[in-house]
Amino acid sequence: MITVLLADDEHLIRGALASLLTLEDDITVVAQAATGDEALAMARAHRPDVAVLDLQMPGLDGVAVADQLRGAVPGCATMIVTSHARAGALKRALSAGVRGFVPKTVSAQQLAQIIRTVHTGGRYVDQELAADAIAAGESPLTPREAELLSYAEDGAPVADIAARASLTSGTVRNYLSSAAMKLGAENRHVAARIAREHGWL
Repeated sequence: MITVLLADDEHLIRGALASLLTLEDDITVVAQAATGDEALAMARAHRPDVAVLDLQMPGLDGVAVADQLRGAVPGCATMIVTSHARAGALKRALSAGVRGFVPKTVSAQQLAQIIRTVHTGGRYVDQELAADAIAAGESPLTPREAELLSYAEDGAPVADIAARASLTSGTVRNYLSSAAMKLGAENRHVAARIAREHGWL
């Protein structure tokens, strides 16, 4: 029996998926979570064989959860399911050890088969998502620029970002200005949105 953790902040989708997967003879859903932090806690408590993670969740996103699970629950294979595929997210996911990257448009039967594939050490990446990732290319941002843009995403003032990153306000302005210029954005907020849309944050 393959034990599965489902993490999705949309209760209806998560519940429906759990019900459909229980119809499979060899799969059982042992835990469900609505946030990234909850997914980590549930994975530690239940030690599932496979974690099916929504890409965008409150708190930690699916890729961040997958990355932490590598150390916290090393026997757990991870896969990302998303309705908002961003090109750069695939690369981040693969770097985090994710074995499956799937759009939410797959059927329950397909998802069950993909769960079996990743459980046995295989990998599944949706072809369209992979093509988008190749077309989008590499992020033009340095790791520090991406980090500071992610802090700017929620509208935080420069002083707060500087305190969080242990940098001076002037240094933060320089990094954010450089990132905005690279992305052709008029300000840091637009730059953060562009970077997020490309999966570079």
